[in-house]
Amino acid sequence: MTTQTKPIELHYWPTPNGYKITIMLEELGVPYEVRYVNIGKGDQFKPEFLKISPNNRMPAIVDPEGPGGEPISIFESGAILQYLGRKFGRFYPADERQRVEVEQWLFWQMGGLGPMAGQAHHFRNYAPEKLQYAIERYTNECNRLYGVMNKRLAVREFLAGDYSIADMASIGWTRSYENQGQDLNEFPNLKRWFETMMARPAVQRGIEVGQEHRRNIANDEEAKKVLFGQRAR
Repeated sequence: MTTQTKPIELHYWPTPNGYKITIMLEELGVPYEVRYVNIGKGDQFKPEFLKISPNNRMPAIVDPEGPGGEPISIFESGAILQYLGRKFGRFYPADERQRVEVEQWLFWQMGGLGPMAGQAHHFRNYAPEKLQYAIERYTNECNRLYGVMNKRLAVREFLAGDYSIADMASIGWTRSYENQGQDLNEFPNLKRWFETMMARPAVQRGIEVGQEHRRNIANDEEAKKVLFGQRAR
């Protein structure tokens, strides 16, 4: 089993995408050091951060014990989960069929659940105008995706069968279901999975990281300009 002697450097803010990596690191039990990226104040645009995350998004990691013993930096939460899963040989199977199962649901979260839940949350809570079409469009699509999970979890304990990085990727986005206009009582299998996930000590610890820094930005116009008003520059 691979061991980690030097802490992994985690560039992080307590959001659903950030939780993916803190949960994985807590599950692995490897040492890590948090570098907070205050996305409401624009830390994500600092040159030193852009060197490791050119998309100006967190999370990102720097592993001082990368391949060949040399440091490696990785951005994009899904890529980080895959890297950590391969390196430590846990929660991301080596068997091709099992790995494909995990990857399907990981990419489903990256391309579907995360973006759609994020848009539902935005238009329901942050948009300066209540655009009913946008609210219904994304709330309904989020509901559809919850239904996909519910059907899957009727025949699997976890999304890919065994507990994996696919589950870690999805829990942070379902955690804020109320802000997405969803009711877990409509999805009994999803609710069972949600409660199982939230009862895991490593999930609890991962979500707790940085909670003291969180704040409601619904009425913070400067933070919203930083988060929602960016163009190429």
